[in-house]
Amino acid sequence: MRWVRRAGAEALLVSSVPNVRWLTGFTGDDSVLLLAERQALMISDTRYDQQLGEECPELERVIRRAGTTLMEAVVRAVRQCRVGKLAIEGQSLTAADYLELTAKLTGTTVQATSGMVERLRQVKDREELAAIREAIAAAERGFAVLRATLRPEQTEKEVADALEHQLRLLGAEGASFRSIVAVGDRAALPHYRPGGRRVGQGRFMLVDWGARVRGYVSDLTRVVPTSRIPAKLDRLFRVVELAQAQAIRLLRPGAVAEEVDAAARAVIAGAGLGRYFGHGLGHGIGLEVHEGPRLAPGSKAVLRAGMVVTVEPGIYVPGWGGVRLEDDVLITRSGAQVLTTVSRNLAELALF
Repeated sequence: MRWVRRAGAEALLVSSVPNVRWLTGFTGDDSVLLLAERQALMISDTRYDQQLGEECPELERVIRRAGTTLMEAVVRAVRQCRVGKLAIEGQSLTAADYLELTAKLTGTTVQATSGMVERLRQVKDREELAAIREAIAAAERGFAVLRATLRPEQTEKEVADALEHQLRLLGAEGASFRSIVAVGDRAALPHYRPGGRRVGQGRFMLVDWGARVRGYVSDLTRVVPTSRIPAKLDRLFRVVELAQAQAIRLLRPGAVAEEVDAAARAVIAGAGLGRYFGHGLGHGIGLEVHEGPRLAPGSKAVLRAGMVVTVEPGIYVPGWGGVRLEDDVLITRSGAQVLTTVSRNLAELALF
């Protein structure tokens, strides 16, 4: 509770689903956690009563009945705990819920906070790291099966659907996010939604995917040539590969996120392609696919051992296509360890 008191509050209402899970182990939703000085209350409803008893047996719970809203139950719990200053998670609690709390908790000061639990989540413990490694392994196995079964007549959407199906067959809970499969010039769109373009209609294909295991995620990107490797693809890939290597060399405890980003960005700019790299270099992964720290311009985050980040420089040329190389990397006490093992070699990845 020291971090709650440092924010000038007596209690924190945790409404972010990933934060509730991280603090309690509860895998459901539509529930909030009230952390007070001498009490921790999980406020939920009858659908989750048994699940809470199984997953969090030592946690005191308040189960609301039909006809009582979640915020009404929160108001009662805050009064029961005699909280004078309540912190809320401003990024996850809705404006309507905030207004209801402030209107009904007339004797309590309600203040919005940001990132309190998320900052704690950035450094992973041994169990979390094991889950992330399992998520990476599942993603890599799924990708291997996909490559072995790809056909030129398959559409991007069919490939993405097949990949996510394989992830589940191989033991993952599902995909980390909606998989991106982009053929040819469609790869110039970093967050492209797979459509009707067929694998054989382009000379290469970008695949951005990940798996979720025990709640934790992986996030990878590879470029897969679907014919003889075009010279331009080879040249741009070498630039991206060098940019990624430069960044990974700088990853260590004490490194500043924006400086790592700048090192990769300088490589791409030095090749005359800086205008084609518009997004940040990477981000943390864990219970969410986008967590802190951000590796991006202006990010003052200081890296610490136990953080897991993506390193994903890219070059996106409108009308031609895009090249992105993404790996998941653990910050260790002495530097960094690349956790992903799937080949990045264009010749090895080529399909036909």
